[in-house]
Amino acid sequence: MAWPDRIVLDSEILAGKPIVKGTRLSVEFIIDLLAQGWSVEAVLRNYAPLSREDVHACLEYAGELLRGERVYPLSA
Repeated sequence: MAWPDRIVLDSEILAGKPIVKGTRLSVEFIIDLLAQGWSVEAVLRNYAPLSREDVHACLEYAGELLRGERVYPLSA
């Protein structure tokens, strides 16, 4: 299942931030937990509504955003 099936934007939830479908957990929050060193297993243990596929969808979503980012070099 691709990330669009699991990640949604709803202006009524968290001011429209991308969240895991059926939760109030933002992609940003899940990515931050992983960046702090949490394992996928720890995330799943502490946030029962999530599945492994949800966590992977968060990573896929973040990756797609970064691939679309444009970087412009600054002149010195």
